[in-house]
Amino acid sequence: MSGWERIRSSRSRLGGSDSRSPSSRTVRLGRVQPQAPGHRTIYCNDREANLPVRFKGNSISTTKYNVFTFLPKGLFEQFSPVHPITNVVPLSLVLFVSLVKEAFEDWKRLQNDKSINNALVDVLLDQKWERIPWKKLQVGDIVKVRQDGFFPADILFLAGTNPDGVCYIETANLDGETNLKIRKALEKTWDYSAPEKASEFKALESEVQCEQPNNSLYTFTGNLIIQKQTLPLSPNQILLRGCSLRNTEYIVGAVIFTGHETKVMMNAMNVPSKRSTLERKLDKLILALFGGLFLMCLIGAIASGIFINRKYYYLGLGASVENQFNPSNRFLVALLTMFTLITLYSTIIPISLYVSIEMIKFIQSTQFINKDLHMYHAETNTPALARTSNLNEELGQVEYIFSDKTGTLTRNLMEFFKCSIGGEVYGTGITEIEKGGAERSGIKLEEVHKSSSAIVEKGFNFDDARLMRGAWRNEPDPDTCKEFFRCLAICHTVLPEGDESPEKVTYQAASPDEEALVTAAKNFGFFFYRRTPTTIYVRESHVEKMGKVQDVTYEILNVLEFNSTRKRQSVVCRYPDGRLVLYCKGADSVIYERLGDVNGDLKKKTREHLEQFGSAGLRTLCLAYRDLSTDLYEHWNEKFIQAKSSLRDREKKLDEVAEIIEKDLVLIGCTAIEDKLQEGVPSCIETLSRAGIKIWVLTGDKMETAINIAYACNLINNDMKQFIINSDTDAIREVEERGDQVEIARFIRDSVCADLKKYQEEAQQYLHTISGPKLALVIDGKCLMYALDPNLRGMLLNLSLNCTSVVCCRVSPLQKAQVTSLVKKGARKITLSIGDGANDVSMIQAAHVGVGISGLEGMQAVMASDFAIAQFRFLTDLLLVHGRWSYLRICKVVTYFFYKNLTFTLTQFWFTFQTGFSGQRFYDDWFQSLYNVIFTALPVIIVGLFDQDVSESLSKKYPELYKEGIRDSFFKWRVVGIWAFFSFYQSLVFYHFITASSSSPQNSSGKMFGLWDVSTMAFTCVVVTVNLRLLMLCNSITRWHYISVAGSIVAWFIFIFIYSGVMTPNDRQENVFFVIYVLMSTFYFYLALLLVPVAALLGDFIYLGVQRWFFPYDYQIIQEMYRHEPDQSSRSELLDIRNDLTPDEARSYAISQLPREKSKHTGFAFDSPGYESFFASQQGVYAPQKAWDVARRASMRSGTRTGKKK
Repeated sequence: MSGWERIRSSRSRLGGSDSRSPSSRTVRLGRVQPQAPGHRTIYCNDREANLPVRFKGNSISTTKYNVFTFLPKGLFEQFSPVHPITNVVPLSLVLFVSLVKEAFEDWKRLQNDKSINNALVDVLLDQKWERIPWKKLQVGDIVKVRQDGFFPADILFLAGTNPDGVCYIETANLDGETNLKIRKALEKTWDYSAPEKASEFKALESEVQCEQPNNSLYTFTGNLIIQKQTLPLSPNQILLRGCSLRNTEYIVGAVIFTGHETKVMMNAMNVPSKRSTLERKLDKLILALFGGLFLMCLIGAIASGIFINRKYYYLGLGASVENQFNPSNRFLVALLTMFTLITLYSTIIPISLYVSIEMIKFIQSTQFINKDLHMYHAETNTPALARTSNLNEELGQVEYIFSDKTGTLTRNLMEFFKCSIGGEVYGTGITEIEKGGAERSGIKLEEVHKSSSAIVEKGFNFDDARLMRGAWRNEPDPDTCKEFFRCLAICHTVLPEGDESPEKVTYQAASPDEEALVTAAKNFGFFFYRRTPTTIYVRESHVEKMGKVQDVTYEILNVLEFNSTRKRQSVVCRYPDGRLVLYCKGADSVIYERLGDVNGDLKKKTREHLEQFGSAGLRTLCLAYRDLSTDLYEHWNEKFIQAKSSLRDREKKLDEVAEIIEKDLVLIGCTAIEDKLQEGVPSCIETLSRAGIKIWVLTGDKMETAINIAYACNLINNDMKQFIINSDTDAIREVEERGDQVEIARFIRDSVCADLKKYQEEAQQYLHTISGPKLALVIDGKCLMYALDPNLRGMLLNLSLNCTSVVCCRVSPLQKAQVTSLVKKGARKITLSIGDGANDVSMIQAAHVGVGISGLEGMQAVMASDFAIAQFRFLTDLLLVHGRWSYLRICKVVTYFFYKNLTFTLTQFWFTFQTGFSGQRFYDDWFQSLYNVIFTALPVIIVGLFDQDVSESLSKKYPELYKEGIRDSFFKWRVVGIWAFFSFYQSLVFYHFITASSSSPQNSSGKMFGLWDVSTMAFTCVVVTVNLRLLMLCNSITRWHYISVAGSIVAWFIFIFIYSGVMTPNDRQENVFFVIYVLMSTFYFYLALLLVPVAALLGDFIYLGVQRWFFPYDYQIIQEMYRHEPDQSSRSELLDIRNDLTPDEARSYAISQLPREKSKHTGFAFDSPGYESFFASQQGVYAPQKAWDVARRASMRSGTRTGKKK
């Protein structure tokens, strides 16, 4: 117990029991102490002391299996709940292919892990740096990381080569953001960069208290206690594994978390496993097949128990007969026959279907989606990326799209456009949305010409001579202008890079908005050019007098950082003359709450300007400041340091402390930043709407901005009836001013409930009229919070589903996910979420299909998504082309598999009736085993890859075709029933035609055909017929279809020739020995091979003809419209793919853009071989001749001459 007492005394010495919670972790720098449960004590630079604790090593493994778990776990992974245990050969082949694929993928992961684990890093051992592999790194080690190197573990930053203990890191591997982040070591450890000095940690009475390992990338709580002084640690002192060091020669740090306990590894979770709706329906079909299997076996088993009788003396059912045929125990006979028949009929379950579908989807993803040039973005050199192949067909059934606004519908390229300073609006430009609004109203706007003083620069599109080149000094309130510009230049976290001149500097900002604001300050004459952790340097022009330029240093005392809860950022700075100022910028809603009483008219005017900017589609921020007295600041700073040192609820305490000083602010004005729409967004949304897809916009922007963006996107128009549920009403404002939170919540909830009821009634009235307007719903985040209440959720859902468009504004990331889940689970509709930022991740993961935009907000949305594209407009190709084709193809594959397996099994079932239900096989074991694996496998994969009902251009020209996928037209139970009917019919034809026609002597010796002759003949007819039926199924037939169908039939004949011609002793091969040779020596074989498939397929032929003539699908109508016209899709311009292509690749790409000879079939999937060089010369594209081009050109000429003779 003495050890625990020492811990308690240590805790009291460190500031009481609250300073070390059970969820914290202690990193000891040189002293040994007993371990308390929940605490982790780590001795820095002392491996011997750490040894007994057995911390996790730094080696990582991302593989799914190891040597011992591969077989059991791998087999478990392959068996879906509906896979049967059936015939050994097909099952073995299926499992072998799947396990080889798993092993190959895991081997690649292993190689990647090895290269990472064996990377070298400098570690302090015996007062000198030694290079060791990452995997040998231990908690507590002191490491040195050089410039451009990656951090091998989560490290506490102690010292670096830059002045003031600063280093710069790039976090692209964590969040995709390429802008540099600044990290600062504690001043107490700045001189620990030399190995001799760093070795002193072991001797000093120093320790680090920190949190236990967790997956939060952006938070860290801990304290460094050194020489009895407690210093708070924050994320600014932590260097995370996976980040890299930039612009710093080297840094020295102490290892805090290693291996799988590092934050990046704790975040390395797989995207939630998603299964497509079609796959879930397929499971039901398989269960139905199991039901059919059980019913067939039950019929056979009961009939067997009834049939078995000793009166059939020729069966030899004496007293010594085995149990399965003993008439004395009919129940046992039925039971054993049941098990025999399960094995016999198990071919009804399509074991290889899952592997075939997986293979088809994988090729669709990697070869078709990933390599589609229509979804390639040349500007950023970004192709489309299918991150999973499980959901290809789900893309063809999407009914609801949930989209973020910024960076998804818009470009996320922010430009400073307008501003309001001291109640005066500056900026003369007109936004795209203002132009669109004027067009809708029938107003013609005059073109605004830029003034001579206008500056054109990335991030700055402002034009107003009153503020440029020092002209602001002549404005009515130049002091407010000065505060405005200084707030822009000082209140931020931007890092400048490059030369300290306005023309050559580049800014590394956490967001495009930040960069645009600092760029604006520069162009207004307040050039921010250098920063350290404690100072900001600004080159100010025209402040004291026109033309005078001076460098001013501002001391940064505190930074109150921006987060999604605070929605604001503040900086406390000291002027060179000692003036203390708090500058604050943030959303208008939070700034207005914190303004003092001195802002009267200015508040009103600025609010009007905010609404004006919002209606023009601009993003707004309010700017304010507060002068601080020295006493007030010192008193507040003590609380701030105390909150920053807290281990428990640090973020909450910092927010509470910030509230104390962020009040009584003086309003300066507001900024308006333009974020232009992405190219092609309005036409894309219009096309998707015609396809029957409803689009919802979920954004954090103000309602006015969101509505105007919706107008600009063609999402809302003046012909629509708009239902607006808004918390910004006079009645709600009145209640909010009283400050009673319970009353506010009750009032808003009742208000939302009343609005939902009223609008629901209105919607019902409009829906019952023939020519009623389309409906649109707009709701803000505060009202949405109450509308998502369990009691109101149903009303919200019903109203939303009746609306063509829905816009949710001022919503949080959680609300985005809740709205998505509401439609997904409540309406049971297939949903797709698309976004580009970290705040869209929960929405992306909540939907059936998640699409990430690889934009400017990092890669977190892409990393959480199922598909990644570079532009919103590429959704047209992803859904209407690839999604629809995938859905159509997978439906055909599934129904065809169902048909061919049911047909084959039913022939065996009919045979059972003539064998006394004994379980006698109709087919040889090897026939049954290889039927699905070889003789009918390849053609269905070809259909799954290349079948096209209509071409890509027609798919986009007639987006209404997509509605067939939304209605699930090709995988309804009615469709399955029709296939089952024709399976039933064809199996009767195969069995009864063959058995009836072979009952008389047929062969040359006058003998009748035996069982194996009849079954081989029947099997030949089955193989030929089901392969020919596949060709009737195709919308487009290419040479690959012919090759695969002919190849499958030829494969059967090659197999049976070899199998019948060879016999080994003691096996069942004697059954079919020489059978095919006997059969093929008779005229009967050829007659049956011709007539039986024709009779079997006659019903299908008549049905398909009647269906196409009288009950056509939409795509069949389009096929008939264009049956005599080749696909005249416009030749797309040659894309600029930079200089990343080799000459051969460039030639291939140029040729791929040329017109090609088209197949004669409607809706073809494959072009015939093109005459590359010939067409290239016609189009003016350089493509050197290849040897085979000459032959092709010659064949083309001869074909032309032949045509003329005719």
